[in-house]
Amino acid sequence: MTVLTRARRLALVAGGLGLVVALSSCASAEEAGVGEGTGGGTDVTGSEIDCSQFEQFGEDLDGTEVEVYTSIVTPEDQPFLDTFQPFTECTGITVNYNGSRQFEAQLPVRVQSGNAPDIAFLPQPGLLAQMVGTGQVVEPPQAVSDNVDELWSEAWREYGSVDGTFYAAPLGANTKSFVWYSPSAFEEAGYEIPETWDDLIALTDQMVADNPDVKPWCAGIGSGDATGWPATDWLEDVVLHELGPDVYDQWIAHEIPFNDPQIVAALDRVGSILRNPDYVNGGFGDVASIATTTFQDAGVPITQGNCWLHRQASFYQANWPDGTEVAEDGDVFAFPFPEINSEVGQAVVGGGEFVAAFADRPEVQALQYYLSTAEWANLKAQASGPGWLTANTGLDVENLVSPIDQLAAEQLQDESVAFRFDASDLMPAAVGSAAEWRELTAWIANGQDTQTTLDNIEAAWPN
Repeated sequence: MTVLTRARRLALVAGGLGLVVALSSCASAEEAGVGEGTGGGTDVTGSEIDCSQFEQFGEDLDGTEVEVYTSIVTPEDQPFLDTFQPFTECTGITVNYNGSRQFEAQLPVRVQSGNAPDIAFLPQPGLLAQMVGTGQVVEPPQAVSDNVDELWSEAWREYGSVDGTFYAAPLGANTKSFVWYSPSAFEEAGYEIPETWDDLIALTDQMVADNPDVKPWCAGIGSGDATGWPATDWLEDVVLHELGPDVYDQWIAHEIPFNDPQIVAALDRVGSILRNPDYVNGGFGDVASIATTTFQDAGVPITQGNCWLHRQASFYQANWPDGTEVAEDGDVFAFPFPEINSEVGQAVVGGGEFVAAFADRPEVQALQYYLSTAEWANLKAQASGPGWLTANTGLDVENLVSPIDQLAAEQLQDESVAFRFDASDLMPAAVGSAAEWRELTAWIANGQDTQTTLDNIEAAWPN
């Protein structure tokens, strides 16, 4: 798994801990076709870094070892391994990288059995909160906290905190608030990038008028057992862009119900595109075909001239056919999800990883610190291929290989852009995956009405 978190949000009950580990609702690296740093990166193993920065952790680090436990496995682990080599050269600390496809299931078991790793890369704040609840996660050193204050937005610090206590620095990130299109097709047709929702609808209507045989939008929410998750991203984008971060946070915390009238209106706004037979589903069929079209295939008709627009995350760059150039003047590119409410302005829904420690030995703290620096972020960017970015504002976006990653990083670094974590990843699994995926699929496939759809999701909220 890369900075993308997993498509299947399963309930994994960890023995006596009784922990329910909620896996994220966006695509796994394997399913999305994304390799974190698999190709396109440069060799950073011989890079020189400032060794003096580690003196604060003591002089007797040589020969010590730190285990890093993560779900990021071969070959996506190589950029991490490469960036650890300058750290080891400086400190003498050996980093034992342990990537496991069973990470989400095994981490609670290891913690319960007294065999917790030194450091774990956690794919979402919900899992961090669950691990903190075991009493085994230790607070990072002040130097890490200072780096996060300097290099990340307040929202990212809050996502690395539990009950007001800071525990975990952010690591990688991903963004979802994009609409993909063909720059050459737009130029030929004389279309301009829409900046507001009204502009987007006006453009869509113009496409309908200009191209009676081609539907403007193509979409797909199919994802095996996780079918429905792309629809949750649509809803989250509209809630955040229309209602703002405060209401979005209240919705996640169930301070307003899932079927609140504001959320009903937001889903109806999504339906004004996804359930409009004049707008969808270019290259595939009618509205119902969205439910049976896989998210991997959903945008491909843009390259075939069979649709114009496709809303999907930055990681979708890996799903275009071989030879497709992803660039502002290439075959495909993306623009930010348009502004809906001028008082909210630009906003981004996304996700990321967090570095949690289960030990406070000096060598562990030294590695935590290194991973929180701009120096590491830039080395990681250079070592990685398309599909990796970070919200660390010390990142030079020119070190990112992909222009989409560069655009996403610029959004994450822009203080005027409100960032919020994927809502379904933070809600209880019974809601954010099981009920929401199922009901939004019925809303698309069967024409289930909006109020019933949201009433059914609200009814799934645990007491």
